[in-house]
Amino acid sequence: MNQSTFKISGMNCGHCVGQVTRVLSSLDGIRVEQVKLGEATVGYEPRQITAEEIAEAINEAGYQAQLTGRAV
Repeated sequence: MNQSTFKISGMNCGHCVGQVTRVLSSLDGIRVEQVKLGEATVGYEPRQITAEEIAEAINEAGYQAQLTGRAV
């Protein structure tokens, strides 16, 4: 399982944290490590989903995600 951190703009309250957490939790192959204002860290199975697809799911929820860190 890989791990990535995303910088997320547009988050400004606890509701936003909850919304991003729900979006990430709904994706196959994801383990949500931490979501806080402006950032999310997830573990993911690269055979099921890519970091780019994770960012796109966050973007589709109305936020702007940018991959900031990736660890294997």
